[in-house]
Amino acid sequence: MFGRPSEIPSATQALPGRDEMMQLNPAHLVLGTSMMEPFPQDSEQIVLGLGCFWGAERKFWNLSGVYTTAVGYAGGHTPNPSYQEVCSGMTGHNEVVLVVYFPAQINFDDLLKTFWESHNPTQGMRQGNDQGTQYRSGIYYSLESQKSAAENGLQQYQQNLQQAGYTQITTEIQEVGPFYYAEDYHQQYLEKNPSGYCGLGGTGISC
Repeated sequence: MFGRPSEIPSATQALPGRDEMMQLNPAHLVLGTSMMEPFPQDSEQIVLGLGCFWGAERKFWNLSGVYTTAVGYAGGHTPNPSYQEVCSGMTGHNEVVLVVYFPAQINFDDLLKTFWESHNPTQGMRQGNDQGTQYRSGIYYSLESQKSAAENGLQQYQQNLQQAGYTQITTEIQEVGPFYYAEDYHQQYLEKNPSGYCGLGGTGISC
């Protein structure tokens, strides 16, 4: 659509990017915590892609037990990409949410439940009307326990979706690579713009 590639480019095809990190205010507008390390020692992290990251981030900052959230780019090749570069489809990145949470206060399966039920994970390189490789469904884990829980959750949710007539889940489950923060105006976007665009739409099927 609009000339954007429907497949993730290879590392040699991807845009070159830059060495400089994105500059942003690290204070979370809603939670009042820092979006950047160091994070509390008793916290864990997960990176999730479920469509446009504006609405996706709000799903997680509202959960009890979440320390902080931030939007950014992961799963691609281009270092420190801009939003425009990611939207071109030539960085390989996905629009994602970094979720830092306290496992003693919120079960990881509850985070996954929010993830699965907040979007349609069967749509490949799109989410609703948003089309492009940056809108793909993805779970980028940092712990083996997270990987196991994600794979088990996918299998269970696949059964529920198939019973309701949905096709195969296309969610990619990968070990997290570099997470690049998105521009400052994207962080907590729907708090800054209460009537702003949110393209998320779940299947209505319980996980």
